[in-house]
Amino acid sequence: MHPQLEAQRFHSCLDYIEALDKCHQKEYYKRMLGLCNNEKDALTQCLKQASAETKKKAIQENKLKRDKLESKWRKIEEEEYGEDAILKMILDRELKKREGK
Repeated sequence: MHPQLEAQRFHSCLDYIEALDKCHQKEYYKRMLGLCNNEKDALTQCLKQASAETKKKAIQENKLKRDKLESKWRKIEEEEYGEDAILKMILDRELKKREGK
C-alpha cells in the first residue's frame, strides 16, 4: 500500500490517486482479491516517473549552483593573483627557489 499521498506534491498523478481511492472505497473483498492492482500499478509507475523528474531537476539546480560558486571563486582568485594567476605562479616559483637553497 502506498503511504498517504499529497495531491499538491503529486499533482501529475492525481488521476491515479483518485482511481485507487475509488477502488478501495467500493468493496472490501475487491481489495483482498487484488482487483485494485491495475490502479495500484499505474500509480506506482506514475510515482516513479515523478520521482525521477524531481531528482533530475534537483541535479540540474545543484549543477547551476556549483557553477555559480566556482565562478565566484575564480573571480576572487583573479582579483587576488591577477588574470590567469600569473602572480601565483611567480610566487610559487620563487618559493621553490628559496626552499632549494
